[in-house]
Amino acid sequence: MPFRTIIEPFRIHSTQAIQHTTPEQREAALVRAGYNLFGLHGDEVLIDLLTDSGTGTMSSRQWAAMMDADESYAGSRSFYRFQDVISGITGLKEVIPTHQGRAAERILFSVLVKPGQVVPNNTHFDTTRANIEYCGAEARDIVIPEGRVPAAKHPFKGNTDVAALEATIKEVGRERVPLVMVTVTNNSGGGQPVSIANVRAVRAVCDRYGIPLYLDACRFAENAYFIKLREPGYADKTPRAIARELFALADGCTMSAKKDGLANIGGFLAMNDPDVARQCRNLLILTEGFPTYGGLAGYDLEAVATGLEEALDEDYLKYRLRSTAYLAEKAEQAGVPVVQPPGGHAVYLDARALLPRVPPAHYPAQALAVELYRVGGVRGVEIGSVMFGRRQADGRETPAPLELVRLAVPRRTYTQSHIDYVAEVIAEVARRKDRVTGYRIVEQAPWLRHFTARFEPI
Repeated sequence: MPFRTIIEPFRIHSTQAIQHTTPEQREAALVRAGYNLFGLHGDEVLIDLLTDSGTGTMSSRQWAAMMDADESYAGSRSFYRFQDVISGITGLKEVIPTHQGRAAERILFSVLVKPGQVVPNNTHFDTTRANIEYCGAEARDIVIPEGRVPAAKHPFKGNTDVAALEATIKEVGRERVPLVMVTVTNNSGGGQPVSIANVRAVRAVCDRYGIPLYLDACRFAENAYFIKLREPGYADKTPRAIARELFALADGCTMSAKKDGLANIGGFLAMNDPDVARQCRNLLILTEGFPTYGGLAGYDLEAVATGLEEALDEDYLKYRLRSTAYLAEKAEQAGVPVVQPPGGHAVYLDARALLPRVPPAHYPAQALAVELYRVGGVRGVEIGSVMFGRRQADGRETPAPLELVRLAVPRRTYTQSHIDYVAEVIAEVARRKDRVTGYRIVEQAPWLRHFTARFEPI
């Protein structure tokens, strides 16, 4: 008979101690860090849900592969395994290793994107947007309307608004759209999946105008499993087969292997166009390394290759999606609105709905993130007007469309009791929500300010 409890599909092989802190210690840490959770020391955090990028636990198979790695500077055996695994999953012909996803983005956009151009995406994440804007282009978000409403329930809220895509191309002109991107799953929009049907429709628009289509494929395995669960006609297909069909609709992809590569570092660019690949490799050599290591050690290449295969295991994916949904259910039971339906890698708390007295100019999502740490040592990340607010020439800011706190669950790292503790902290913050006040920025960088900005309470 089937059982209701979905257990972790692994045994714990070794452990790492985590430290409890007092409220006074946490308050002192916040003051020192300028109320920016990126500025905390890792040892000051009890449960770290800042990101799922590179923070997961590697398997015994990954560690074993790392011990057998080839560290040759050029032509490493580990590179050819890395290349074969990626080509086998994606079907893409040109594989270029990079040290992480943002390096892949920087290289690709440096080759394809020019000042004054527009790059449409369902929703760009922070480094994607910053690398496009650094090239002097506009990163334009065109997710479906349901994707902008946290409480709306839709099986594929990450889908691109295809009509808006075509309207964008007609508005700015084909020559100003160097590529179209689709992010799977849609991180900034709540970790929401994208359907095969939607990517196929985007592909059709790109074909009509002769525009290449690239995937931001950081969480392709989670997206593939959502397709298996939710899209008609895919229930009997394996995640690997679904992923291959998804990649077959694209001309290339960027990838941070710190997510669904299940590795602590690494990434890649992959594509079919040999001329674009040649230009990308020229830039890779300039800043990352030789094309057969791309800024990675041979043991990193082995860890990524093994991790990519493990990420497509159905038992792992079933556990992964269910454990995230479990935390979302606990947050809802505590009266905290979350983005619906729950995403694959994270729970997104709706700070705007929970803290209506804190206006966007006082950064409600930042206030909520700080309070989660203050109350229980839980570190999440603001995805709102600190990260995505638009500064105007007169100094005013246009707030972000959503004010979210992302609680990203590292892969294979925390147990159910850890997640239950996080739920208790969320509930306690909800009880004291009327006491939460906002913040103002007192120091910020021109790019990706959320990483290093300093705040003070209002």
